[in-house]
Amino acid sequence: MTGPGSIPDDVKWRIASEFSAQLPALYDRTFRTALGDQYDEMEQEVWMEVSKIAFTIAKNLNLPVRTAQELAETMRTIMTILFGPEFKTEALEVSKDGSVIIIKRCPILAQGYGSGTDGNRTFRKCMAFVLTAIPQLNKDFSGRFVRTMCTGDRQCEIKIQKSGIAQSTTAPKKR
Repeated sequence: MTGPGSIPDDVKWRIASEFSAQLPALYDRTFRTALGDQYDEMEQEVWMEVSKIAFTIAKNLNLPVRTAQELAETMRTIMTILFGPEFKTEALEVSKDGSVIIIKRCPILAQGYGSGTDGNRTFRKCMAFVLTAIPQLNKDFSGRFVRTMCTGDRQCEIKIQKSGIAQSTTAPKKR
């Protein structure tokens, strides 16, 4: 008799992560018509709640979050756990208080395109998740997107810095 125990773990993980990555696009396609623009606001709230799962994962697995580099590595680990091994990333330490997560392959974006949603919708999900998760993991840090595949860049780059530093780099320039 075939049961869950007879299926290799890597196959189960691949199937579960493909489902997990496709689910946001399926909800988008199903509920956007009924809810219109209100859907975006509601969905962002959901992804901000999902970021609490990132905190729980980090806590339960004792993942480090003291420095920007540790945060970047922990976020990479969490995104891979949540969205699967097709998530291809790396983390670069750029300074004592700064790091960059580079995303080269994103299953959420790929599944979104495959399910009929656009990159802008996918970006809103990711932005709500990532920018909420980073300060939940360590309140002294914040993140910002420098590049995004959702908007046509070759890769995503998420900069993680001490909160005061990140705010000063994203403030509008005075003329």
